[in-house]
Amino acid sequence: MRPCVNVVPVTDVSGGRPPTDPSRPGAQAPLDAPLDRERLAARGIEVLDQTPSTNAVVAERAREGAAEGLVVVTEHQTAGRGRLDRGWSTPPRSALPFSVLLRPSVEPALWPWLPLLTGYAVVRTLVAAGYRARLKWPNDVLVDGRKVAGILVERVEGPAGPAAVVGIGLNVRLPADALPVETATSLLVAADEPGQVPDRTDLLEDLVDTLVEGYDAWEAGGTAAQERLRASYTAACATVGVRVRVALPDGTDLVGEAEGVDENGRLVVRSGGASHAVGAGDVVHVRPAGER
Repeated sequence: MRPCVNVVPVTDVSGGRPPTDPSRPGAQAPLDAPLDRERLAARGIEVLDQTPSTNAVVAERAREGAAEGLVVVTEHQTAGRGRLDRGWSTPPRSALPFSVLLRPSVEPALWPWLPLLTGYAVVRTLVAAGYRARLKWPNDVLVDGRKVAGILVERVEGPAGPAAVVGIGLNVRLPADALPVETATSLLVAADEPGQVPDRTDLLEDLVDTLVEGYDAWEAGGTAAQERLRASYTAACATVGVRVRVALPDGTDLVGEAEGVDENGRLVVRSGGASHAVGAGDVVHVRPAGER
């Protein structure tokens, strides 16, 4: 799978002002340097100045028959969405909101693995960058126990057949006082020193490379590759081995120990002497049993 070439110039939304100094008292969200359009053009990554949702852009392209590998990133996403239609937006140039178009050839029963595969790719990238990244099932990416990235995978139908739109939103330079909730973090907040925060262009390239590498191996490797992914994901998942409370859509809770992840990517919870497998679409949220 290789990215498609199609680049839209990005406008400097700072109006020429330098990035905000995060060390200055009362500073607003520090703007990172603009994404390197020339480098990303060579990689076939499309850059938008601003858009409500990169997933919506890529979904529309998918319906029009775009080839696998299209990557769209924006400097400012104004109306992103997460699971259960939760909103997600960040100040300009403080995050990496991007979407990738995939057209998996594996059987449909394996498609639920795509969000987990993506989350694992993000964790691998952040660990390589020096962060203590882990996964919260199914695909929240945590650093030091706080959420730094969310993932939304959507299936889209079109004349060229079904496609998966993989959306990733990663908090990069949001300071602590700009984070939306107490359980969130950013690479800036989690870094030992502000100067250690990765450049967003470098980080985007690494994320795309790691995702493509994992996706290609999963697609071409058959059962053995699927088992390797399951083992690797499980080892990186902070949910496994923890006593959890699974909130179900009917208002009831499933409480027990998270034993692992099954072959379909479902979380297996041991409760009442039996094992129960729940899929991402079957739950409202999963939290440690002592939290509400």
